[in-house]
Amino acid sequence: MSVQTSSRLSIENAPLLKTKIPGPKSKEFLDIQDTLETSSRSYTSFFRFAIDYGKGSTVVDMDGNVFIDWFGGVSVLNLGHGHPAVMNALKSQVEKITHITEVPTEARIKYLKTLNSVLPGKMKNNSKVHMTVTGADACEAAVSLARYNSKKPTIIAFSGSYHGIAGGIVGATSNYHYRDYAGFSSQNYVYAPYPYPYRFSSKTKPEDISKEVVERIVEMIRDPYSGVPPVGGIIVEPVQGEGGYIVPPDDFLPMLRETCDEHSIPLIIDEVQSGIGRTGKLWASEYQNVTPDIMCISKSIGGGIPISSIVYRKDFDQIPKAFHLGTYRGNPLGMAAGAAILDVVKDEQFLERVRSKGRYLLKRFQEIQDNSSIIGDVRGRGFMVANEIVTNKQDKTPGTELAGKIRESLFNKGLLMHTCGHYGNAMRFMAPLTIEDDLLDTGISLFQEAIKETEVKS
Repeated sequence: MSVQTSSRLSIENAPLLKTKIPGPKSKEFLDIQDTLETSSRSYTSFFRFAIDYGKGSTVVDMDGNVFIDWFGGVSVLNLGHGHPAVMNALKSQVEKITHITEVPTEARIKYLKTLNSVLPGKMKNNSKVHMTVTGADACEAAVSLARYNSKKPTIIAFSGSYHGIAGGIVGATSNYHYRDYAGFSSQNYVYAPYPYPYRFSSKTKPEDISKEVVERIVEMIRDPYSGVPPVGGIIVEPVQGEGGYIVPPDDFLPMLRETCDEHSIPLIIDEVQSGIGRTGKLWASEYQNVTPDIMCISKSIGGGIPISSIVYRKDFDQIPKAFHLGTYRGNPLGMAAGAAILDVVKDEQFLERVRSKGRYLLKRFQEIQDNSSIIGDVRGRGFMVANEIVTNKQDKTPGTELAGKIRESLFNKGLLMHTCGHYGNAMRFMAPLTIEDDLLDTGISLFQEAIKETEVKS
């Protein structure tokens, strides 16, 4: 079961640490960055190094230290650093044209045709594409499209949601701190609980979680005294990303789809983090055979080039010229990369490896959990896997500080792994889908070491 490529993509024998972290050259770069760049940065507070280059599922810092990458630029590099198909597409495109607005190019037409051919369910070869730039921009456009077509202002989002923090879409992101930072309110957004099995009410039977959530949504829609204005759309992640890599029960999305159909409400599925093969299907919604009305695509579609899109049903295309307009929407480099990435990821043998290795990851993480006092839950699909850290397994007290220590320990061992979750206490696996088997096993061993060391110190 080693369906990867004919030649190795990553550096062998990683990790390989030659200096104390950060090394002298990295520290020099970090000091310059601290002097010249905004203090609002967060990643450099825990990944204290400067990058020279990346190769496959490994990165090399300015001092020659080699790290295993389970971070992937926050799930942006599903094919890893410098994948030949992506690099060839970029090199070819950069010789032609790097920017033009809306006018068709070979890259644009190939992207449109390739994307339409791999869309989920009834969307396949039957949808319109709207070009955007980032994940937040895609979600913003999706919400605008839903409101424009429904003529209703209110959007239902979910606890634990993350749909972006720039502009009005910050209202759909559940962490209120981001709204405070941006100076936006959550006007015209309301929240329903996400079906989070590990932390859902203990009074609810596991098989009834989805039913309870959907019943609350139906009450919001039907009851004129619910306090919720007319609902013009529901936006949902099929597997929550920043909320903690939460996999909802299998009946949740179908029940939500049925509710939207019954009340003529557009269903927006945000596949920004869960799409492009991350869960072992090209789109996570394919696990339940649910077709969205509008779908958001970003992160790994551009292989690191900022590009995103929404796709939507054709009857929603009654929109005016310059709807959600922008200069940089539909960059030729991003579209060239996107078509190349889809050509690789759509292969069923490629996806089967992601599913198979995902099951292997869950098994290995669960084995570590069985012998750990601080891993409360292991969950995920494909290469979207989380270990939720707690201080006490019995009462599930979030281990936010412990998760930070585990991340630091892993970094010092040469493994990049980041946190997420309602409490910032979930260690999430988001390595490239092309990662070699030995880097999976080495990373798992380092993770186990870090867990044991953190347990002893706590």
